[in-house]
Amino acid sequence: MTLYSKPQSLSRSMAAGLVLAAAAATGSQAWAQSAGHSAEKPTNVVQLAAQGVVEVKQDWMTATLSTTKDGRDAATVQAQLQKAVEAAMTTLRADARAGQMEVSTGSFSISPRYGSNSKLEGWQGQADIVLQGRDFVRITQAAAKVQGMTLSGTSFGLSREAREKVEGEAQAKAIENFRQRAAAISKSFGFAGYSVREVSVHASGGYVRPMLQARAASMNMAKSAGYADAAPVPVESDSAEVTVNVSGSVQMQ
Repeated sequence: MTLYSKPQSLSRSMAAGLVLAAAAATGSQAWAQSAGHSAEKPTNVVQLAAQGVVEVKQDWMTATLSTTKDGRDAATVQAQLQKAVEAAMTTLRADARAGQMEVSTGSFSISPRYGSNSKLEGWQGQADIVLQGRDFVRITQAAAKVQGMTLSGTSFGLSREAREKVEGEAQAKAIENFRQRAAAISKSFGFAGYSVREVSVHASGGYVRPMLQARAASMNMAKSAGYADAAPVPVESDSAEVTVNVSGSVQMQ
């Protein structure tokens, strides 16, 4: 009995090994088939893009008031700038209204002034106040009341509410155009329909557009000549185009 125990044990080990080898081979073959299947490129896929455009009147104005000071020392220049800004803010706060005319301080800078021999001769500084809102008349009239500061520039754009509304309209147009193009292309290739594989949506346009500086010249000249109440600058916003682009791929079916 002992003579046959080892061969029987060896036979069982070999059998177990053959089973494991067969299982591994079967698993490898299944994996290879699965990998080969997943590596196959999708067919009847087409890339396309569409666009939706909405034109709207710009409803948001930004105006910048500026003042410059020059002196022998930096502390004096800083004090002069602070005094001018404080006086202007006091005047402007009386006309401020949320959404209609909002007032905030802008840039404030002081830098050294050098002569031709690179020797420090003094200091110069500039301070800005920013007015922005939907009420163009209120903004220009308030700016005309400020003493010691001039209108250095204006620009127009879209308020957040207007942009969101218009982007929604442009997006709906872009998506509808994308669907129509996908259907038309699929039909042209002899397919009954399509399914969307991937898509991306991107909005652009309607940003702030600077106004010509020449329009602000009349107000600047009047203030520099010493007139207390300069006439408000006539302003009118232009139209802006908000564009939404939709691009992606569809599988024709």
